[in-house]
Amino acid sequence: IKSCGSMLGLWGQRLPSAWVLLLLPFLPLLLPAALSPHRTSYKPVIVVHGLFDSSYSFRHLLEYVNETHPGTVVTVLDLFDGRESLRPLWEQVQGFREAMVPIMAKAPQGVHLICYSQGGLVCRALLSVMDDHNVDSFISLSSPQMGQYGDTDYLKWLFPTSMRSNLYRICYSPWGQEFSICNYWHDPHHDDLYLNASSFLALINGERDHPNATVWRKNFLRVGRLVLIGGPDDGVITPWQSSFFGFYDANETVLEMEEQLVYLRDSFGLKTLLARGSIVRCPMAGISHTAWHSNRTLYETCIEPWLS
Repeated sequence: IKSCGSMLGLWGQRLPSAWVLLLLPFLPLLLPAALSPHRTSYKPVIVVHGLFDSSYSFRHLLEYVNETHPGTVVTVLDLFDGRESLRPLWEQVQGFREAMVPIMAKAPQGVHLICYSQGGLVCRALLSVMDDHNVDSFISLSSPQMGQYGDTDYLKWLFPTSMRSNLYRICYSPWGQEFSICNYWHDPHHDDLYLNASSFLALINGERDHPNATVWRKNFLRVGRLVLIGGPDDGVITPWQSSFFGFYDANETVLEMEEQLVYLRDSFGLKTLLARGSIVRCPMAGISHTAWHSNRTLYETCIEPWLS
């Protein structure tokens, strides 16, 4: 600042006072960038919750973003909370889409999505069906992107008389597809039933032909970056590698993303994203499913670097 004052004094000596007055409005343009700390603003962040969650679950994440990226507009969408999160996923996609459109419209530079658990599938479907989305980073936080096949507490509460081995009888029926969890239930022992009955996951994965497949793939590839987060101690996502587009084969051996048919066929754009360097994988051990959005180390390692 002292050097700027000296410069102004020098100009005052060399230029008539009238010229100094004319230059004053342009002074901010002449000052170093360090003197204007808020000149660059961060892109807005939109957060989508998971099964049985609400916006309150993300209070810690909100604090972290405000600390590391002050001034960021963060919207935790308060839709389909609690038991309403069991509504069919296409219904949720429509609701979240209507809420996101005005936020995106006010952000010409783009937005970031942080989507947790089941919300990660909602967001992936949104990226597929929105022709004009402007998502810079899609951060998938412990989400069963290739589906779910595990006996969890959620499953026992919802279907107390069923286990994973026979849940396909419910989930792969028209009635079962009215529950969100059945929309991404992926039984590796009944692949034909899954492909024919899944009204959600098989479609957004491009595993079943449909008239919108080409457009959805093009829309998905508009995303700037796909950040995949998950870990072996999650305890809910089964297999946990589903967070990274890995999944069981018929022998329940986990095949990684690069071994999946949806990748090899590039059915919705994964192979293209990886080839252009737009996929980031961030595995973290020691974090349980309900702690992903409140763990500070996880935030600083896997989320904060991508909130430009």
